[in-house]
Amino acid sequence: MDTLAWKWMVAGGVLWLAASAHAQVPTQRLGDPGRWDYQNSCASCHGVAGRGDGPLVPFLVTRPSDLTLLAGRHGGVFPKDRVAAMIDGRGTADIGTHGTREMPVWGSVYFDRVKNVGGSDEQAERAAQRRIDDLIDHLERMQRK
Repeated sequence: MDTLAWKWMVAGGVLWLAASAHAQVPTQRLGDPGRWDYQNSCASCHGVAGRGDGPLVPFLVTRPSDLTLLAGRHGGVFPKDRVAAMIDGRGTADIGTHGTREMPVWGSVYFDRVKNVGGSDEQAERAAQRRIDDLIDHLERMQRK
């Protein structure tokens, strides 16, 4: 097989893999990135419905919060700034009733994911903030009345 034919085969394989991977992106991530992030980053501890009953609870030192009661515990007002600080985690090692930082520092995780693929500090920070904001929007929609 000559070199040109081999290159075309490799290029075709790469395109096929890219199309296949794109087709497998969950549609909910495209329409509701906060929900997608919650299900893939938070539900293992906080539970699918956000009630603090995820499958990893037996292995945690502190039981995760019932995230559906955040507004109720703050006079019916969803505490966006406090929730943002908890999720981001880069501003403090201690986040109040959550105790010491058992929860991942998602701000760093999101920032590093963009930096690791060549993004600038500014791009990484914008991406981290966008993901945190999307997650906060999802958590606000999860609130029980």
